[in-house]
Amino acid sequence: MSSPTPGSPTRWAVFGPGGIAHRFASQLPFADAELTAIGSTSTERAQAFAAEFAPDAFVGDYDAVLAREDVDAVYVSTVHVTHAKLALAALRAGKHVLCEKPMAPNHGTVMAMVDAARSSSVKLLEAYMYTYHPQMQKLLELVRSGAIGTVQHVDASFAFATGAKQGRLYDANLAGGGILDVGGYPVSAAYLVAGAAGGNHGNNTVRDFSAQGTVGETGVDEWAVASLTFSSGVTASVRTGVGLSEPQSVTVYGSAGTIHLPDPWTIKGETKLVLTTASSEPQVFEYDPELGENKAYALEAKALVSDEPPAFSLEDSLAVNAVLNRWRDAIDLRYPFETDTADIPTVSGLPLQRKQPTAMKYGTIPGLDREVSRLVMGCDNQPDLAHASAIFDAFVEAGGNTFDTAWLYGMGKYEKLLGRWMANRGIRKDVNVIVKGCHTPYNDPESLTRQLFESFERQGNDHADIYMMHRDNEDIPVGEFVDVLDEHASAGRITVYGGSNWSTARVDEANAYAEKNGKRPFTVLSNHFGLAEAYDVPWAGCRHVTDPESKKWLSERNIALLPWSSQARGFFARADANDKSDAELVRCYYSDANFERKARAEKLGAELGVPATAIALAFCLAQPFQVFALFGPRTIAEARSSMTGLGVELTPEQVAWLDLREG
Repeated sequence: MSSPTPGSPTRWAVFGPGGIAHRFASQLPFADAELTAIGSTSTERAQAFAAEFAPDAFVGDYDAVLAREDVDAVYVSTVHVTHAKLALAALRAGKHVLCEKPMAPNHGTVMAMVDAARSSSVKLLEAYMYTYHPQMQKLLELVRSGAIGTVQHVDASFAFATGAKQGRLYDANLAGGGILDVGGYPVSAAYLVAGAAGGNHGNNTVRDFSAQGTVGETGVDEWAVASLTFSSGVTASVRTGVGLSEPQSVTVYGSAGTIHLPDPWTIKGETKLVLTTASSEPQVFEYDPELGENKAYALEAKALVSDEPPAFSLEDSLAVNAVLNRWRDAIDLRYPFETDTADIPTVSGLPLQRKQPTAMKYGTIPGLDREVSRLVMGCDNQPDLAHASAIFDAFVEAGGNTFDTAWLYGMGKYEKLLGRWMANRGIRKDVNVIVKGCHTPYNDPESLTRQLFESFERQGNDHADIYMMHRDNEDIPVGEFVDVLDEHASAGRITVYGGSNWSTARVDEANAYAEKNGKRPFTVLSNHFGLAEAYDVPWAGCRHVTDPESKKWLSERNIALLPWSSQARGFFARADANDKSDAELVRCYYSDANFERKARAEKLGAELGVPATAIALAFCLAQPFQVFALFGPRTIAEARSSMTGLGVELTPEQVAWLDLREG
């Protein structure tokens, strides 16, 4: 990694010498920085840019710029669809990255970028320069101070009319349209205000969302509006577009007054803030755009290399880009390169491969030749292919190789996403796919066969490495299920099989039948298991094996356990004995014994430097029988958090202590 000599200017490269890069470069001198390189696909444009701002700067392609030792930071201001690949290349080269908004066209890609930055030694920020300007900082200060009482509503708009419907703003293949180009401004303002009003960003999750918009003949949004309600109760109206013009402004309404910014985003004209309350005359805070200390592009350039928290963090980027995804989904806008049937590459553009060393642990299942990762990715929380691809890629890079699907999940949507991802990566031969079918009421041998073939068609697959019946049907003799499962196994459609939510007695009955009749036995079981003992189950027909008798049974059988909800529906992360708002959590897990287990997990986690959830996972993996824990992260960050448990090795004494069996 290159770095400037202490006290010397930060050495910058610009990728994409367009209009916004001109404004950025013009303000770099105010950031104790210098422009040393320009990267572009157009040598002519890059040379003209250098002649204007830095005649001695190096001009070349992106790879040549990133190879230079005299570049500390890169400003990425190319078209939207190239941001991610260039930003990740810069991070790998050890350069700090300031990436123009939107950081990427969709939330899945943004997740991957943030994950890469968090695991690197350099910084990544999204370039919402208006957030660094004193007028926006003053607005947030006034909100936090209660100057307008309780904040109730935010109205924000950034829309303009381009005239001719051409160029990148009207090109769906370049992620054109208003929502991605400028819609992030009003959304980010509402988000930051709601956070300031609530005292922290944990209080400004978007609870309710609705939107309308116009998608034109070129396949981009020309005008769109959205309504947001944050968890704090603050509401917001946001508008954007490239086909309709309206005043660009932000107005914050409170119980005791309003705050208005007439020029919040580009800060070219009437740079001022107006505070109006019933108890006093309007106060006007004016800002001279020519003053050096108010150069917002310079301020964000400084923030990238500063040790101080940025005005717009990576958490902010994730939250805002998630809203932009919801906005586009609400008006049915998906770009051709990100549809659920598209060939979506890795975000970096590099081949997918397992990183070494990996913390992943592996085990074996009788009858299955390939090793099985002790964490199994559940395919039921991924809203679209871009999102699924980012999470699945991260899982494989971390050493994961087993995926859990079911005929019922999303009525086929999630099987299709997994299948398309496997095809895009050419990875089917390297992973284990679990297929589940026979959910109530379609729980009979005929439905098993029909659903198995439907799952194969959805996935573009021809076999299940592991097949499990999603439910049992005790009205049907167990031998009929064993017969049909063994028939599919003999035909090469199933490698090993078992049951999900089966009683231990029925599994014993099935295996006794198999042994007597020369059939393959059940070698896997997927019931609920974890550190928290279950007193009920969340869904009808579910079963658990958390009781002492079931644990003894598991220790005596050569059957692999693939437990669902090993984290007990978030019990170890968020359960509070005084909080009874989650009725299912209360019904299934609330007891003095479980809260004592939680307290012990927290105590041991504090000693080992990991969260209680990691201890709960480590408990599962430390059993005297083979456990392969299913988990269903909604984000890469959730997946990383869960995987911290892989690095925890519990002793038998610690396992007994956690389970209240010491002594």
